[in-house]
Amino acid sequence: MREVSPDPQLYDLVPFTAGEKVFAVFADQVESTAEAKLPAPLPDAPAAVLGVVCVRGRMLTVLDPFALVTGEANSWPEVLPNVIALSGDEQLALAASERLDTITISATDIESPSPADEENLGRVALGIARYGGQEITVLSVARLFAAALRRKERRRRRF
Repeated sequence: MREVSPDPQLYDLVPFTAGEKVFAVFADQVESTAEAKLPAPLPDAPAAVLGVVCVRGRMLTVLDPFALVTGEANSWPEVLPNVIALSGDEQLALAASERLDTITISATDIESPSPADEENLGRVALGIARYGGQEITVLSVARLFAAALRRKERRRRRF
């Protein structure tokens, strides 16, 4: 897991939109970006797991970052404008309305979530970056899948 430190190290981020929010992941965690049909749903999957899709011969579990952060399901068109395939063993991808140009920011530009946002953001985000007048939620790839499944477990316990 990457830790954000107060040193002036620079990071390349791949920003994208989902719902009304702008998210980003570290560029070295992105394998590819592609258009894809709506993923095949998985039985009993939580709202943040849109399903599975094949991108360039690789089966990926597609997560909705908007649902992970807000707890609300995002409405997606029949064809996802962008699926951002993540590198690593998780075989994960993120659903995106639009992939934006890669940006470079300093580690000091990523602020920890405020205590009010900690419950939602703290599970999936490293912090918030401000760039070009936009607030960008920087996601922790290592936490995404666990957070999607944890939300389902919490719902089960309540009922």
